[in-house]
Amino acid sequence: MAAAVAMRGGSSDSGGFDKVPGMDSGKYVRYTPEQVEVLERLYIDCPKPSSSRRQQLLRECPILANIEPKQIKVWFQNRRCRDKQRKESSRLQAVNRKLTAMNKLLMEENERLQKQVSQLVHENAHMRQQLQNTSLANDTSCESNVTTPPNPIRDASNPSGLLSIAEETFTEFLSKATGTAIDWVQMPGMKPGPDSVGIVAISHGCRGVAARACGLVNLEPTKVIEILKDRPSWFRDCRSLEVFTMFPAGNGGTIELVYMQMYAPTTLVPARDFWTLRYTTTMEDGSLVVCERSLSGSGGGPNAASAHQFVRAEMLPSGYLVRPCEGGGSIMHIVDHLDLEARSVPEVLRPLYESSRVVAQKMTTVALRHLRQIAQETSGEVVYALGRQPAVLRTFSQRLSRGFNDAISGFNDDGWSIMGGDGIEDVVVACNSSKKIRNNSSVGITFGAPGGIICAKASMLLQSVPPAVLVRFLREHRSEWADYNIDAYLASSLKASACSLPGLRPMRFSGGQMIMPLAHTVENEEILEVVRLEGQSLTHDEALLSRDIHLLQLCTGIDEKSVGSSFQLVFAPIDEHFPDDAPLISSGFRVIPLDMKTDGVSSGRTLDLASSLDVGSAAPQASGDASPDDCNLRSVLTIAFQFPYEMHLQDSVATIARQYVRSVVSAVQRVSMAISPSQSGLNAGQRMLSGFPEAGTLARLVCQSYHYHLGVELLSQSDEAGEALLKMLWHHPDAILCCSFKEKPMFTFANKAGLDMLETSLVALQDLTLDKIFDESGRKALFSDISKLMEQGYVYLPPGVCMSGMGRHVSFDQAVAWKVLGEDSNVHCLAFCFVNWSFV
Repeated sequence: MAAAVAMRGGSSDSGGFDKVPGMDSGKYVRYTPEQVEVLERLYIDCPKPSSSRRQQLLRECPILANIEPKQIKVWFQNRRCRDKQRKESSRLQAVNRKLTAMNKLLMEENERLQKQVSQLVHENAHMRQQLQNTSLANDTSCESNVTTPPNPIRDASNPSGLLSIAEETFTEFLSKATGTAIDWVQMPGMKPGPDSVGIVAISHGCRGVAARACGLVNLEPTKVIEILKDRPSWFRDCRSLEVFTMFPAGNGGTIELVYMQMYAPTTLVPARDFWTLRYTTTMEDGSLVVCERSLSGSGGGPNAASAHQFVRAEMLPSGYLVRPCEGGGSIMHIVDHLDLEARSVPEVLRPLYESSRVVAQKMTTVALRHLRQIAQETSGEVVYALGRQPAVLRTFSQRLSRGFNDAISGFNDDGWSIMGGDGIEDVVVACNSSKKIRNNSSVGITFGAPGGIICAKASMLLQSVPPAVLVRFLREHRSEWADYNIDAYLASSLKASACSLPGLRPMRFSGGQMIMPLAHTVENEEILEVVRLEGQSLTHDEALLSRDIHLLQLCTGIDEKSVGSSFQLVFAPIDEHFPDDAPLISSGFRVIPLDMKTDGVSSGRTLDLASSLDVGSAAPQASGDASPDDCNLRSVLTIAFQFPYEMHLQDSVATIARQYVRSVVSAVQRVSMAISPSQSGLNAGQRMLSGFPEAGTLARLVCQSYHYHLGVELLSQSDEAGEALLKMLWHHPDAILCCSFKEKPMFTFANKAGLDMLETSLVALQDLTLDKIFDESGRKALFSDISKLMEQGYVYLPPGVCMSGMGRHVSFDQAVAWKVLGEDSNVHCLAFCFVNWSFV
């Protein structure tokens, strides 16, 4: 058989024919089946072999001996092209199936909306007719939403009575999921599309709060139902779910009596629990339905002693409708309809329980996102770092969230009890002497000496603070609120020999942190990462020991497009080896917006606190800055920190925990004040310079003293005053720093270039002292000129190198220091100007 034959068609899928350049038009090389088999095996090992590799193949495979190297090259090129075409074809088919299913879903939604419009038109006409009849002045029949009447109390031991409730629940759920029982309106910011989480709607004017979502997921219906019924695995606010009774229904379905507990979102409100009937059945078209509603009466479920910390809430007919999708996957309808007993919470926090958007964000869309995440992990689309399995990393994030929720709620049956305070009730301190921490397998892990866990927690209201910006700042600038000695103490508790607080050796850190991402959800609304705080050895003996601290950290709501119900930064110290069963002591922050904006909270604002000094009455807002609505935004911040302790140090650790949380609260208040849009212009800068003259006055004194001592002007238009002068000083190209005139001078002000040089912000600037920015030779040169500075009022420093707040070296061509004189001609502070500085 000839090695080449005349061909007029394209190359076959088997790879048996390839056109070789240089041959006659229409000529193709034909390979034998044995040769194709060999080449296919080689392609699996190396899809793109080099020239030398191809030569080696010809030498090592006698079956290919009669083939030219150029022919081998062409075969691999064509094989890669066919592979790419097949993948693209498969991708386009998947997209087409998804678009077809989404189109079907949108058509169904459009049909439902048309029915709703017809119903509203009918009701509107009916209302007009009634308004014309004066005898029906107090008419209330125009309510368009079907409210659920209370269930009659039926004997839970009577299956026929429960089956009747289940059938009613099934009918009412379907009327909400696919009908017009509730007036649904599209949730702002949630646009339907093939790449969106789904079609999300919230209730308008019905009893309680309700949310509805429709979406597609690449999982089989039975798998979807299995995941959704396991609510604690995806609903982070679900503390526990227990099935008390289960029996078959007459139509092939099952009825379950379920008790569920939910965590409290903040320390200011009690937790919720539910006693419900859950009905699972299959419809005639093969769709699966799980519907649920509360049973009347509050006596169901566990005994009152174990549930006294909960407020019994009501679940109105809710559930899941899952239909198989052509070509694979499922079409889902999710309805969550709750009455959360808002009367039991302070009025300022009632929006958390009266907003359908909160339910949509915390429950409904979370279920869709979790299913999409599982689908992507199952298909292999997601590959995580460090070789960790997706399920293991998901378990870590769940354990971090559960530990933080446990700390906030402090349930008695978990072993928590409130400790006595110091007379000021701003911080609550609770103690858990069980010495065990829950992990995924519910097995306690004991660590350290006999003792337990102490939790210090506090909640506070924030005004005009964008939650996403605040949480991002806390994540990226840990040094501005955290105490590394506390971090070191918490990290040491994971070692075999726990470190006692009285003997805690001082730690020194460079101030730097390295963030290593581990995993993230589909839309980046949740990120799991490892943070390494870089330490330094204090003695030669410690030089061989790692002084770094590692934290496992979970961030929620910090992505640029986040529109969430809560924004979190939760972390726990871990051993540097990071075993899968590592004990986790969760601490962190949670910010929950109380005023839901139409377009969500803008999170694109700068994280540089010093930007609040970019003044100008007519200056437009920078792109990505918070909108004016941020000025009226209210939110509640909850802070909780957990501390392991040894029994004999319980009181000492409790005192330190209380003081530490107070210091964190103070730092967060400073940060919040600086990033608040309402604190625009000079107000933020003046308030940051607490204890000193107004910023404009300080700028005037700095410029006047410079001219007085050196005889030249610091600024080109130094005759300006107030805001204009401060703005010129702020934008001066050289780094200008001011420090207090004390035995240990601390920095009190820096212009923008100065903050850039020191790699810090106005908040953290006050933690730096003058001696920290110079090395040993620089300090000697400075101190040798102190007497000259005091005598003549100024001194020029030679070119040299200083250090930023992050430990980086900064070179400068020249620096001048001068005394800043106050109105009484006494020394107010010292000022420095570094010319032509740059990082080495």
